[in-house]
Amino acid sequence: MSKALVAYFSASGTTARAAKELAEAAGADLYEIRPAVPYTKADLNWMDKKSRSSVEMSNRSSRPTLAEQGADLAAYDTIFLGFPIWWGVAPTIVNTFLESCDFSGKKIVLFATSGGSGFGRTAAELKPSVAADTVIAEGKLLNGRQTAAGLKAWAETVL
Repeated sequence: MSKALVAYFSASGTTARAAKELAEAAGADLYEIRPAVPYTKADLNWMDKKSRSSVEMSNRSSRPTLAEQGADLAAYDTIFLGFPIWWGVAPTIVNTFLESCDFSGKKIVLFATSGGSGFGRTAAELKPSVAADTVIAEGKLLNGRQTAAGLKAWAETVL
C-alpha cells in the first residue's frame, strides 16, 4: 500500500464522520479542509437563494477562502478527497483546496456523502482545478455507517 491522506470538507459533521472512519480503516493520515469563516446553519439553507452556500454554488467560479492554505502533500501518493454533494457536485471550497496545493502526479479518489444524488459530473468539474497529470477517480458514496472491513477493502483496491 502507498502512503495515503484522507482530506475532507464537512459543513455539518456527516462527511467528517465518514472521513475519520475511512482514515482509520485505511491507515491514512487525516486533513480537514476548513473555511476561513465556518458555515452556519443559515449559510447551508439551500432553500434560501441568498444563503451563502446557494450564492457560492450558483457561481461555479466562487472560491471560498480556506482557514489554512497549501496542505503539504509531498509524502502522499494517493489522496482520498471527501465532501458533501451540493447541487449535484462538490462544494466550491473543494476547488479552492485543489487550487491551493500541488497535486502533480498524485491520484485523487473521491468520496462523498449525499442526501439523494450521486457524483454526477463532480470529477469532470474538479479536474480543471488540478495539474494535467493528476488523476481524479470517482470513488464511493459513504452514506450511513460503514464497516471498517468494507472501507479497508475498498481503500486497498485503489491504493
